[in-house]
This record gives sequence, structure tokens and C-alpha cells, in this order.
Amino acid sequence: MRCPFCRLDNDRVIDSRASEDGFAIRRRRECLNCKRRYTTYERLDEMAIKVVKKKGEREPFSRDKIRQGLARACWKRPISDEQIDSVIARVETEIYANFESEVESEHLGGLVMQCLGELDEVAFVRFASVYREFTDVRDFVDELQPMLQQQQNGK
Repeated sequence: MRCPFCRLDNDRVIDSRASEDGFAIRRRRECLNCKRRYTTYERLDEMAIKVVKKKGEREPFSRDKIRQGLARACWKRPISDEQIDSVIARVETEIYANFESEVESEHLGGLVMQCLGELDEVAFVRFASVYREFTDVRDFVDELQPMLQQQQNGK
């Protein structure tokens, strides 16, 4: 592994542990040249699942795209990177367990929204507003109505 700082290929592993619900290994490394530390992740090379978009085009499943969407939805919310990683791992596990070659983007977005709904209601609404392409305030109200009713029934 090349050091991201000095670019030499001379390091040692300081710590290894399971990460992302056991689907990755997180390794802390130290460069033996510049003595700086960095983290790498080792993941299983999964078969390529395609995401079928709303207009029919297909693109490879990307955990980075999910991370970007979650980062935007969770911006300035009390949500840690570990919690975001956990959501991504849950979604990825569900996709690889239930789909062999293709998954509809609606199903993928629904999984992300379900996980976000359990994690943070504000992040859920932010994600839903982009994912479901809200056009006016009525769309927000329609999305919030079930959540508000659930809170009323819980009291």
C-alpha cells in the first residue's frame, strides 16, 4: 500500500478490525518512511449490480453515490460518519442479499429513506425532497403527514 503522503510503498499495519457490519476490514497503517498514519478499507469485490434509473438507463451500484446523498441529507445534523456508514452497509447488505443483477432505483431510494427515517426525521425529509423531486410545500406536507400521525398515535 502506498502512503498517501510521501507515496512510498513501505508501511506497517497497526490495527485491523471489522467494519460496516462485518463487510469490510478497517486497517490503521503507519508509513515507515514519513511516520504518518492513515486508514485503509478492504472490501469484498462483489458482483456488479446495476441500478435501473427512472428513465430506464442502467448504471453500476455505487456506495459512493449513496454516501454523497446521505452526506447532503445529514448536513449539520447530529449524525456521525459511523452512523452514515451503518446506513450504507444496511442498504448494501439488503441489495446484495435480494438482487442478483439489477435493482430499481425506486427500491434503492426506498431502502435509504427507511433507514434515514429511523435515524433522523429531518435528514429523512431532506433526502425525500430530492429523491421524490418535491416541487412545492404541499409535497413536504404529504410526506410528513404519516410521520406526524404516527407521533400522535404514539402519545
